[in-house]
Amino acid sequence: MSSDNLDQILTDPQTDEPLIDTFDLIFLIIAGAAAVLYIYKDTLFGNKKNVTAQPAPISNSTLKPAGPPKKNKNFLKRMSDTDKNVILFYGSQTGTAEDYASRLAKEGQQRFGLKTMTVDIEDCDMTLLDTFPKDHIAFFLLATYGEGEPTDDAVDFWELITSESPEFSEGIPVEEKPLSSLRYVVFALGNRTYEHFNAVGRTVDKKLTEFGASKIGERGEGDDDGSLEEDFLGWKEDMWKAVCEAMQIDQNEVITGDRIAAYKITELETFDNNNVYYGEHNEQSLMVNVNRPTYDAKNPYPSPVIVTRDLFNSTIRNCVHMELDINGSGIHYETGDHVAVWPMNAEQDVERLLKILGLWEKRDTVVSVESTDSTVSKKYPFPIPTTYATIFRNYLDIHVPTSRQFIATLANYAPTEEGKSKLTALGQDKEAYRVKVSDAHLTLAEVLESISPDGKPLNSIPLDLIIETLPRLQTRYYSISSSSKSTPTSIHVTATVLTFNPSTAPQKTVYGLATNYLLQVSRKLRNIPHPETSPSYLYSGPRNKYYDESTNNIMIPIHIRHNNFKLPKNPKIPVIMVGPGTGVAPFRGFVIERAHYKAQGVEVGDTVLFFGCRRRDEDFLYESELNELFTTLDKNGKLVTAFSREQSNKVYVQHKLREHDEYVWDLIYNRGGYFYVCGDAKNMARDVNSGLIQIAQSCGAMDEISATNYIKDLRSKGRYLEDVWS
Repeated sequence: MSSDNLDQILTDPQTDEPLIDTFDLIFLIIAGAAAVLYIYKDTLFGNKKNVTAQPAPISNSTLKPAGPPKKNKNFLKRMSDTDKNVILFYGSQTGTAEDYASRLAKEGQQRFGLKTMTVDIEDCDMTLLDTFPKDHIAFFLLATYGEGEPTDDAVDFWELITSESPEFSEGIPVEEKPLSSLRYVVFALGNRTYEHFNAVGRTVDKKLTEFGASKIGERGEGDDDGSLEEDFLGWKEDMWKAVCEAMQIDQNEVITGDRIAAYKITELETFDNNNVYYGEHNEQSLMVNVNRPTYDAKNPYPSPVIVTRDLFNSTIRNCVHMELDINGSGIHYETGDHVAVWPMNAEQDVERLLKILGLWEKRDTVVSVESTDSTVSKKYPFPIPTTYATIFRNYLDIHVPTSRQFIATLANYAPTEEGKSKLTALGQDKEAYRVKVSDAHLTLAEVLESISPDGKPLNSIPLDLIIETLPRLQTRYYSISSSSKSTPTSIHVTATVLTFNPSTAPQKTVYGLATNYLLQVSRKLRNIPHPETSPSYLYSGPRNKYYDESTNNIMIPIHIRHNNFKLPKNPKIPVIMVGPGTGVAPFRGFVIERAHYKAQGVEVGDTVLFFGCRRRDEDFLYESELNELFTTLDKNGKLVTAFSREQSNKVYVQHKLREHDEYVWDLIYNRGGYFYVCGDAKNMARDVNSGLIQIAQSCGAMDEISATNYIKDLRSKGRYLEDVWS
């Protein structure tokens, strides 16, 4: 290159000024040459490293655990390597979809000779679906939660399947049907009280068909609002017929024989106690000197309880307010998120089940539990080695009513003909099962006690069957009742303690698992004696890590689940919140945040809260605090209350909403306000939705269809948000 050309490159054509001086140019040339020499030093000069040199020793204080090995996401290769012809993908938030996938996999293998494997859809490269073998079948068991959202582990697949132009491995455009070789089965799990019931399963089913895949049988749909198990059982028999036809299996020649144990249980005589799990959920919990672990849905953070109190002025009902410290944990939350509490089973229930199974004397025996199927993605059902007591305290949900299918299976192991006949009848008769087991909330221990001669231990019940069948103990989610802007290092929980007497067994008291756990912790911290009749929990946690007796400090394992239930980013936008009872929890955080902005001189839009409870003097949650917050908001705040039992005719928040219809309509229609609902999905949320449609009709001069479509449009635009439960 000539010097003239170089001058042209290094000169600004607009100003004729030099872009770089000579000294800078020389420096850049030298630096570039040095970089080239460094990059190619091994090639130019040979590798001069001393290969026999030993690395410096690493002290235990600086040793960090290696990260988890990268999973092989090529599920087709795994199927080929293990000779499988059926794969069951599951997307599960609480473990139910995973449990159903495991049950179907085992049934397909043992009844029909299918070669099955189950996988978390998160661990698979789903772009490979376009090369799925034509003689194989894929099952999709997908749960929906929230406003039609996929479970955390199914997000990547959801984004792939719902994108405008999904790209699969072969690059075939969707209009050319890239999934034409895929044959599939779908079972969707959801809750009918939500507007977008089973939206994920339904959408995936629709998209797979659009992309050329062939569905086998009818899509199954399970409703978690009371009928999920029956929905599943009613669907799968016809589904198996369709699968057998597709796989050319003669159902008259189905496989019969002895049950194959799903897990091998070994009692260990020698072990390192430092490596035994006593309720910990992952390896990091057993490691020392781990620098700043990541706390998430697989690794809870033991959060110290810094404040707790009871919010009800009642001797028969409790509502716990609890503040959890996350300072220094690396956990961050946003106002409107959920906090997941990791509960444990009550000690009375653990003891009861261990005794009826004849394991009470061996409760502290260390055991290993390992899958007998070498091809499953999860070799261990929970962290091992562990103890019998820990399995039932921390890893299995022994609190749930026993399923009808499980009862039918248990009949084969009943110690007497009378017991066998009883369980068989319950397993076959839906109505008898509903009355005597489901509605009565009969746990496994109670079912086994009912067939035990003279209350003797039942040594005939295979423990591996129990481990295989009982669901894993899952976290319980609560709307965070604090504001991340006001208290970024503490999370507030508001939880009404669940206690009830079943209608079909009024002599029995059922206690909510997590809420009673929180109540006991709260009582312990406030030095309030715990009633002997109430469930007790090992709040000290594994190895007493959760309790410091010297300071009376208790920690609770938690993690954060982010969601879309958020205030508008612009604080000037009006918000209307409807939250009776503990439905007020996230709105307490919302109001705190709006008052926080107001106190800082930020302009805040109208902030309206409709709150309802039974009586002002019993269960008006955060009464004095809310009054103070709305005083801060001044003319921008409005608190509307409904006390249902203070007059002969019950008054609820939906009634108060109609009383303020013109104001509500003005905020939504004219001023672009956001509308929020939190609480019971069955009645309240539906009634509020109907009430808003009526307001649109009366104040907006719309007919019913137009009003309904307008409210639906608010939802689709993210201006009508719900955080509800059944």
